[in-house]
Parts: sequence; structure tokens; C-alpha cells
Amino acid sequence: MHLPPLPPSAIVLAAYAADWREAVAVAGDALVASGAALPAYAGEMIRMIEEHGPYVVVAPGLALAHARPGPDVLADGLAVVTLAEAVDFGHPHNDPVRVIVALAIAPGGDHLGAVAAVANVFNDTNAVEELSAATSVAEVTSIIGARPGH
Repeated sequence: MHLPPLPPSAIVLAAYAADWREAVAVAGDALVASGAALPAYAGEMIRMIEEHGPYVVVAPGLALAHARPGPDVLADGLAVVTLAEAVDFGHPHNDPVRVIVALAIAPGGDHLGAVAAVANVFNDTNAVEELSAATSVAEVTSIIGARPGH
């Protein structure tokens, strides 16, 4: 599985978020802007974290927000949000989070394969730092596209 599409409309740089819920909501809005999801999908991503804890904080500084495929997903998509100020998700080792990658996989799609492809991007431990420092959409696209999984 390759990475889902990451259009420029799904990249938000230096966003301000008061807490992790707001940060995930920004990522959800980016998926909506790209046409991958409906607004309710952000609520589903937040609900998953509320129910299951900060399991989405998969590496230092990185959250991989997603929810199950469902009617709020219109198409496979990826969003990348960098935060001007890091937020805590409550993870014992990987907080605070500076980069949120949101994933939407349409029903019937390869959800686990997509999660694995995104995770492969971040096998390079410099990727989170590079994304956090990115100042343009083109830079984010280049960082994501240069990693395995794309």
C-alpha cells in the first residue's frame, strides 16, 4: 500500500491549538478541505483517543490520528498539521506533540496497509523534526514523498 493522497489543501503549517482535541480538529478540517472526509470525521478521531487513550502518539512529537473507515470518509486521504506550540496528548514518553498526521481510509480500503505506509515514513527519526520545521507546503510534500511508503 502506498500513502494516500496528500494534496496541498490537506497541509496546515504552524497551527495554534489549545489542546490535543483542537489539534486533531485542525487535522480533521484539513481532511475536509481536501475532500477526503466529512466534518464529523474529526469527532470520530477525537472519540477514538478519548476511548482508547493516546495510542495515536506513535513517536516522540508525532500523533497519527485516524478512525475506523465509515460514512464520514469520502476518499482515502492524508493530512499533515504542524503546530506552532506543541500540545500534550497524555502519552508517557512521546509528548509533547508537534506534528499531527491524520489518515482517512474509505470503507473497503486497506486501512492497516495505509497506517503501515504512514508509519514507514517515520522510520526515519528525522522526519518529525523536519516536518515540524517546514515552512512551506512544498517542503512538507517533499519530506513525506522522499520517505519509504510513498
